[in-house]
Amino acid sequence: MSITGAHRPRRRFGQHFLHDPGTIARIVAAIAPRRHQLVIEIGPGEGALTEPLLALLDELHAIEIDRDLVAGLAQRFPAATGLCLHAADALDFDLGTVASATRPARLVGNLPYNISTPLIFHLLDQVTLVQDMTFMLQLEVAQRLTAVPDTRAYGRLSVMTQYHADVALLLRVAPGAFRPAPRVYSAVVRLQPRPPATPARDPALFRALVTRAFGQRRKTLRNALGRVLDPGVMVGLGIDPQRRAETLRVVDFVHLANCLSAMQTGA
Repeated sequence: MSITGAHRPRRRFGQHFLHDPGTIARIVAAIAPRRHQLVIEIGPGEGALTEPLLALLDELHAIEIDRDLVAGLAQRFPAATGLCLHAADALDFDLGTVASATRPARLVGNLPYNISTPLIFHLLDQVTLVQDMTFMLQLEVAQRLTAVPDTRAYGRLSVMTQYHADVALLLRVAPGAFRPAPRVYSAVVRLQPRPPATPARDPALFRALVTRAFGQRRKTLRNALGRVLDPGVMVGLGIDPQRRAETLRVVDFVHLANCLSAMQTGA
């Protein structure tokens, strides 16, 4: 029994259900799952990706917050099909209940627009349990993920994501591929985790410094960070305090955070 088209999309969950067969096929081809792999789908919705993924996998985990959709998916895909449903909020989900460092998960999904950014941050906090992530996102968010320094899209999300992973925009998707059609274009991106090129001594301090630097984008580094890091220290690192946060590379933020950490610990 199919539930496609039977569920009324709920705005509070940011639901836009993918229905275009061509787009679905291209996403599944981009994921290219292997039968034995651990794959977790976030927000399966009406099962547009779930069905073709299950055909290629021994087992598929799916996290869905909408109880009505959970019930419909459970009826459409009984346990014998290999679907393991988790009725949960992805923002609170602990990947460690399913994945491990020795068996990391491949994460996929058409992410609700209203939670995509906080969800990515939540998943980056668990990145050691992730093999890769292939997500449908609002095009604007995808552009922020892939942005380079000194561009309007470059910001905190760009820095924190690129610190942990290589990011690639795979394809753009028109509004008509969804029900209801959103007002914006979407895009499929892949995040491929890898060890940071230059590790932060104190990851929490690094996150806090990046957040502070981008807190008011028009401020110079002197004004944004001056209370925690002397401008003279910035100069010593080859970074002009009159620059703005969006002009710095990821490694520049790491150097600033590591210097601050060394000053705080005396190391």
